[in-house]
Amino acid sequence: MKRLTIPIALLALMAAPAAFAGTISKATVERVSADKVIVRWSDSDPVDVFQSDRPDATVAEAAPVSAKDGDGSYEAASASRSGRLFFLLRDSRTGNLLRVAERVLPLDQGSNFRDIGGYATRDGRHVRWGMIYRTGGQAMLTDLDVKRLQSLRIANLVDLQSDEERILAPTRLDGIAYNAVGYSIGRMMSPAPGGGYVMPDMAAIYRTFPTLLAPQIRIVFRKLLSGEGALAYNCSAGQDRTGFMTALILSALGVPRETIYADYALSTASRRPRWELPPISEAMAANSPVAAMLAKAQADPAASKPEPLVTADGDPLLSQALAEIDARWGSVDTYLEREIGLGKQDIAALRAAYLE
Repeated sequence: MKRLTIPIALLALMAAPAAFAGTISKATVERVSADKVIVRWSDSDPVDVFQSDRPDATVAEAAPVSAKDGDGSYEAASASRSGRLFFLLRDSRTGNLLRVAERVLPLDQGSNFRDIGGYATRDGRHVRWGMIYRTGGQAMLTDLDVKRLQSLRIANLVDLQSDEERILAPTRLDGIAYNAVGYSIGRMMSPAPGGGYVMPDMAAIYRTFPTLLAPQIRIVFRKLLSGEGALAYNCSAGQDRTGFMTALILSALGVPRETIYADYALSTASRRPRWELPPISEAMAANSPVAAMLAKAQADPAASKPEPLVTADGDPLLSQALAEIDARWGSVDTYLEREIGLGKQDIAALRAAYLE
């Protein structure tokens, strides 16, 4: 198995979208305060900066905010945490455009809520911003967080959690169509002596994903193809099951594997474990083996610090799920076709809808 040798410190840089076959590169949007973001980029030419609250706004529809900007950065002081800003960068010499936005959405009591837009495909196109979101659980969101996320016009939420997790940590995102398929968390766990469950090796859990999550994967792609609007999907931490789902979506859209691994690794810095699961009482733990297992993890100080998502050999844990696909189906493309039901016309329709 090929190991990922990219230093963790470079992953965020790799995840930044590249230019549309022009000179603009390394563009990012970083939040520096509750009401301020800074757009940064690299370009040998001055850049015209436009901004909009719409992810699909054209240059004509967006507001010009900085003309022939040559210092590689622009500060947007009007960026409110209750909404989003999308920026169009135009090379002043070539006219080439690059759209960029804040990847990790700021929430008071949310975890790992991210936009997977902006990633470059092998043919030079980019995943559309504001259309596909990945996240952890939403049981601890504040009322303001809920309003922020409802403003994103998400049409569907697909919950990848087990029956037990969905009972313990129900979403607070009311008003959004909710989709889930029941399964017990025991399908991922190992039985403990005397009853209950223990967490097995994570690599073994990842190898269950292609079959365990096939019903949810079918729902996600069906919703993406439906054209109903933006989509969000989640598990508890927004990193493992959600990371696998993201890998399949980005693969279908033609995003290279190294970029998929870079996006996957961003969960380590983006998670807020404190807000992923409500406190589990002693009574709940006494009545449910799953609640008892999660309560034990919740009480472990080490669980509050996310660990890098790699095996003991340094490979991304995600590679275990993809290796399982390669061993059983030959490739991700064949898996999506035979197990999920995505034909060539479906792939073409996805790329037409979600790439620019």
